Amino acid sequence: MAHRREVKEEQAFLDLALVALDHMRDEARSLRDSAAVANMRGAGDLVERDVVMGTALNRLDQLAIGDQSLFFGRIDYLPDESGQADSYHVGRLAVSDDQLNPLVVDWRAPVAEAFYRATGVESLGLTRRRHVAIRGHEVISVEDEYFADANGELMLPEDEVRSATEEGLIEGGLALGGPGALLAALGRARTGRMGDIVATIQGEQDRIIRSPLAGVLLVQGGPGTGKTAVALHRAAYLLFTFRATLERQGVLVVGPNPLFLNYIENVLPSLGESGVTLSTISGLVTNVEIRGRDTEEVDQLKGDARMVTLIARALRTRQRPLRDDVRIPVGRAIVVLKARYTADAVERARRRPGNHNQRRSAVGRELANRLAQEYYQRFVREGMDEVAGVSELADIIRSKTEFQEALQRIWPRLSGQELLHDLFGAPALLRAAGKGLFGENELELLARERSATLEEIEWTKADAALIDEARILLGPRRRPRPPVKLGESGILDGIDLDSYQGDVRAAALREAQRLAPAQSTELDEAEFVTYGHIVVDEAQDLSPMELRVLKRRDLTGSMTIVGDMGQATTASSSASWNSVLEVLDPRREPTRVDLTVSYRTPEEVLDFAAPTLLAASPGLEPPRPVRRAGFMPIVEIVSPDDFAATLVNATRREVEMVAPGRVAVIVTGRRVDEIIAILTSNGIDAIDPRESESKGLGADLVVLAAEGANGLEFDATIVVEPGQIASRGSEDPTRTSPRGLRTLYVAMTRPTRRLAIVAAGALPETLL
Repeated sequence: MAHRREVKEEQAFLDLALVALDHMRDEARSLRDSAAVANMRGAGDLVERDVVMGTALNRLDQLAIGDQSLFFGRIDYLPDESGQADSYHVGRLAVSDDQLNPLVVDWRAPVAEAFYRATGVESLGLTRRRHVAIRGHEVISVEDEYFADANGELMLPEDEVRSATEEGLIEGGLALGGPGALLAALGRARTGRMGDIVATIQGEQDRIIRSPLAGVLLVQGGPGTGKTAVALHRAAYLLFTFRATLERQGVLVVGPNPLFLNYIENVLPSLGESGVTLSTISGLVTNVEIRGRDTEEVDQLKGDARMVTLIARALRTRQRPLRDDVRIPVGRAIVVLKARYTADAVERARRRPGNHNQRRSAVGRELANRLAQEYYQRFVREGMDEVAGVSELADIIRSKTEFQEALQRIWPRLSGQELLHDLFGAPALLRAAGKGLFGENELELLARERSATLEEIEWTKADAALIDEARILLGPRRRPRPPVKLGESGILDGIDLDSYQGDVRAAALREAQRLAPAQSTELDEAEFVTYGHIVVDEAQDLSPMELRVLKRRDLTGSMTIVGDMGQATTASSSASWNSVLEVLDPRREPTRVDLTVSYRTPEEVLDFAAPTLLAASPGLEPPRPVRRAGFMPIVEIVSPDDFAATLVNATRREVEMVAPGRVAVIVTGRRVDEIIAILTSNGIDAIDPRESESKGLGADLVVLAAEGANGLEFDATIVVEPGQIASRGSEDPTRTSPRGLRTLYVAMTRPTRRLAIVAAGALPETLL
């Protein structure tokens, strides 16, 4: 009876809040419409109209919550001295009535902290915390938690008997906020897209979300601890709290691959924030299309910090004097560009500050002026030529084809792609740059056949970081840059970015890149967009060279670094968090926090995977689970002849058991196509979610490469041939490696409910 009364009470409040939300939307539409028809008398009016229009459109975007719940909680405080007790509803955004009386407070507002932080030990002045479950415009359930007052008494209504459900939760003294709401959210079927956790944020997560903006915050968290969700909610919180600063400086969220970005892309818009840039590391490097893939050995070499020195040396080898003199026709005579002149010019240019392409102009001016002086002394002063002066002569000499060709040999104008292509395509250059730095066998691995054109090169993910490094040394090539145009939207249409400086220019570049990625080719490739705050997920898998790409985009030193060293699976991943911080070189002492509780991954799965984590990373402890799924992992070892039939049966079983949830079959990358073929030939619709024409992670059944599974979650997971996964990175395919075991650990900890193993080969010792 009490529960029915509370549902009715919250339904009445929801109806009131929805009316107020509609009123707020009407006001925003009215503001938009009035701006659209306003009379423009001058430039000032145009600017004012654009500001008002932008404000109205942003407001409408924030108010468009779709079918998501308007609010999800309520907090009641102890009465004050006058007997007045404050009460607040907590939701996705702040809602006020037509008299501006607050009805719902934004979850990021300081007053909402108690909803997430209050515990039985520290109530923060609350008497009750209520979790409200809403579907569409209907309240479907209410869960109340009561707190003791200063005398240790619970503030319970007279007709209520306090009760709590323990179904699915593990007894262990963990202080969970809203255990019923949390369990319901965790038990909900996966959709193929990550959802926000704004209604079920726990205390340890909230402390991280609301950490100060300044400095580097490093978050270590095992599977299921919600580290990705925490990082995204932190981005939303910082934008809400420091909007004036971060809207100008920008916020960047970096993920490991495009599949992961597709998985998380709905979270921030659901929290009312759409102005955040999402990208992979290689996506930050403009004008480089990633079409190739390196072997693990080459990927590891290209990610090594020694590549910084190799690229710098490679560039220095391109700054070289002529071996022979060059004859240049000028007027009635021939001037000679002597090799010794070029040696002097190169030596002086190397000592000058600035980037390579910038110093090229100085080399050209110096050599042209020297030749012009000689010509002037010989012919002009004696009246044999009527050229006005030395500067005019120098311009004439610089325009000569012979001079330009000589200057290109002495100090070539280069792009990052050109430098890297020349380096890897010329073994002699590679040996000269890598002498004493890399072994002969390593240099042979880096060398590749030279392509006829840059367009033919299949650049790899690791190449992108090296190109970025080269661009810093080279600088812009000073090629003409047309105005940035953003299509039919009209935003920044016709704006010449060269006319702006500082923060204004940086903001324009960010907006151009975010709203029209296809137009990024119009920006100078050596011009970097910087951000006021950077969130990096799965940071344990970034190489030192990729971390340097991030550091170059860091404007203020404010970063949130999220990951788990127990899930480091790439060949070039950093060895420890200390090595990550060493590359990033924070401007102030970083803060490290650990997420220790796994909300998503059930106890049965974590216990099964724990020996693999221990073998791969002995210094790491697995997170503590809060729930049981009620299903023990299933291990099926069969003969090679029975493998296909067993896999098909296991897949059908898991799909049926978790319907309408999502199932992933995880296997080594080289066997993805084979497994898809086995399943589809037996009438099972399985896809590779990386294919652009597919449903992606929204499909009921996907086949994933183990090395690309980081950060994803499914209702059920079938891990195929764990022995092959565990041998990843080992020279002997019959032996495990630490990186292979970490990859296997990632694969086994993706499910929220069920885990199955199917193998025709030997299992790793950690699973025996």
